Amino acid sequence: MSTLTAATAAQPGATRPSARLVIPLLLLLLLMAFLIAVMTGAAGIPAGRLFDALFNFSAADGQIDRDRLILWSIRLPRIVMTMMVGAMLAAAGAIMQGLFRNPLADPSLVGVSSGAGLAAAVTIVLGDLYLPMIAGRLAIEALPIAAFFGALIATFALYRLSTRDARTSIAIFLLGGIAIAALANSGIGLLVFIADDRQLRDVTFWLLGSLAGGTWPKTGALAPALLVVAVAIPFMARGLDLLVLGEAEAFHAGISVQRLKVVAIVVVAAATGAAVSVSGIIGFVGIVVPHLLRLVIGPAHRLLLPASMLLGAALLLLADTAARTIAAPAEVPIGIITAAIGAPFFLYMLLRQRAVATL
Repeated sequence: MSTLTAATAAQPGATRPSARLVIPLLLLLLLMAFLIAVMTGAAGIPAGRLFDALFNFSAADGQIDRDRLILWSIRLPRIVMTMMVGAMLAAAGAIMQGLFRNPLADPSLVGVSSGAGLAAAVTIVLGDLYLPMIAGRLAIEALPIAAFFGALIATFALYRLSTRDARTSIAIFLLGGIAIAALANSGIGLLVFIADDRQLRDVTFWLLGSLAGGTWPKTGALAPALLVVAVAIPFMARGLDLLVLGEAEAFHAGISVQRLKVVAIVVVAAATGAAVSVSGIIGFVGIVVPHLLRLVIGPAHRLLLPASMLLGAALLLLADTAARTIAAPAEVPIGIITAAIGAPFFLYMLLRQRAVATL
C-alpha cells in the first residue's frame, strides 16, 4: 500500500488542526511572492515607486511612466500567467495522485505533459504547412486546444494501461508513463528534425520550459482551463477521498466512480494542456506541492486541492523570479530550475516508498 493510500485509509477526508491556517498563510506567501516578482528584474522597481506604477495613472513623472510601461506591458502579464500555470500544474498533480492512488503521479513524469507538448509541436510545425490560419490570430486558441487533446489522450492511455479490475498497478503506472513519454518525445524529435529555424526555436521552448512569452492574450486563453479546475474541485474532493480506499468502497458510499474518473481525466488534461501550451514542459510542480501539503494538512482533497493551487502558484512564481535574475541579463529556462528542485525530492520519495514497501 502506498503512503498516500495508507494515510488516507486511516481516516478519509481527515484534516489536521493546523489545516485551518494553511489557506491564509498560503495567500500571504503568494502575496509576498507577487511583490518580490513585481519589484525584481533587469529593471528593478523600488517599493517607493511601486504603488504609483501600479495604480497612479495620473502621475506625469518620466520614471513612473517607465515603471508603469514595464509593469503593465511585460512583467505583470508574465506574473499572472506564471501563477495560473503553477496553480494548474499543482492541481493536476494532486488530482492524478488521488485518481491513481499513487503519490508519485505527476503530469510531467508520466507522459501527460509530453503528450500535450507533442500535440503543441505538431501544431507549430505542421500547422504552418497545412493550416496557415494557425500562424495568425488563431495561434493563441489553437495551441491550448491541441495541447488539451494531447494531454487527454496521454492521460486516458495511462489510465487504461495501469488499471485493471478496479486496481491500479504502481509498477505498470510508472513504466507505462515512461513509455508514453518516450513515444511522445520521439515524435517531438521527429518534428525537430523537419522543422525550420523559427519552428525549431518554438519547439525547443517546449522542451526546456519558459514563461518569457507571457502576454495578456495568453493569460486570457488560460482562464477557461483555470475556471474548469476551480469549479470541478468541490465536486471531486469527496469522491477522490473515498476512491483512495478502493473503487468498490467509493461506489458503496454513493460515488459514481466512472463519472468521477472521466471528470478527473478531463480536468487533468485541461489543466496540463493549457499550461504546456503557454509555458512548455515544466516538471515536478505537480509532485512536490501536493506531497508537501499532505505532510502539513493531511490527505483531505477538499482542502488539499485549493491549497495546492495556491502553493503551486507561489512556488512557480518564485522559481520564475529566480530564473529571471540568477543569470541576468540572460534568462535560465524555468524547467531547469524546477528540475533542480524537484528531482532530489522525487528521489527522496522513491526511497521513502521503498522503505515503506519493506516494512
